[in-house]
Amino acid sequence: MKSLRNFIYSALSVGLVLEIGLSLGRSALSREVRVYSGRHYNTDRQIYKKFSKETGIRVRLIEATGISLVERLKREGKSSKADIILLVDAARITNAAKAGLLQPYRSRKLEAEVPKQYRDPQGRWYALTRRVRVIIANPRKVDVKSISSYSDLANPSLAGKVCLRKRNSPYNQSLVADQLVMRGEAETKKWLKGMISNVQQPYFPGDIGLTRAVSQGECGVGIVNHYYVSRMLAGVNGKNDIKLARKVNVIIPDPAHVNVSAGGLAKYAENRDEAIQLLEFLASPTGSLGLAGPTYEHPLRGSNQAEEVKGFGPFRPDRVTINQLGEYNSRAINLMAKSGWD
Repeated sequence: MKSLRNFIYSALSVGLVLEIGLSLGRSALSREVRVYSGRHYNTDRQIYKKFSKETGIRVRLIEATGISLVERLKREGKSSKADIILLVDAARITNAAKAGLLQPYRSRKLEAEVPKQYRDPQGRWYALTRRVRVIIANPRKVDVKSISSYSDLANPSLAGKVCLRKRNSPYNQSLVADQLVMRGEAETKKWLKGMISNVQQPYFPGDIGLTRAVSQGECGVGIVNHYYVSRMLAGVNGKNDIKLARKVNVIIPDPAHVNVSAGGLAKYAENRDEAIQLLEFLASPTGSLGLAGPTYEHPLRGSNQAEEVKGFGPFRPDRVTINQLGEYNSRAINLMAKSGWD
């Protein structure tokens, strides 16, 4: 068991190399594209296999945490073999672009498929899937009808009932960046001060643990990405999670903060044409839905039609662009630290 844990840790930290499309035979796959992916879903491999089958291009996939991938790319420099970089969260993909790890390029297909607010103005990255940051509440602990927006979590009536993920969560950093754009610094500071004053428990390392705590009454309300609750409802992590997820109410603010997973062309891509072809495929309705459907994310257009997602109701994205979330990231982190968000 210990050796298995060590292998998994090593795979996530250093990168696990997988070849997609080998069932087609090596002779049928004369071209290839190397993907460094911060996404950690086995179901992604099915859409890569579909791409390989349609194009004859082998996909070589290296999976690791987003931070590990970025550090690896910096170390490799010009010797890097990456063709495509896939990362989750607005700040991570925009920071990768700022660090010079991505190269700009233009594609009519990508500009047609990816809405303007979900792509880099300089053409260095394009979103592929969407995630909504939602509020979850335990109706036995709080008045659910009194909560409809992120700002409501600062209400004094929720003292001791708010639970949050740690400050280093990129999803929370992007939420605060979103509020900075929407409400300005003064109002965001006020909101943070009120919300943090309502927190009395240790901060959680992940959204699933936070959801379980809200369900079990350890907390009254929290903030998570919608698909974590959906995965629990689907029993991805066991039957007990189904029961727990059914006990929480999912509240989607209107408008809602939307984050993304996105991909870009690596600066030193050797297989440039193949990489662009794969990115175009992933951003297409078939590709975006292929990535988002099994993970309970939303595709670039429309919404996930799984019952575990539809039950939350529709969502309306706010006007903040993904590029703005990246631009305001450092200011958001600074405000979070000053507010006492651990």
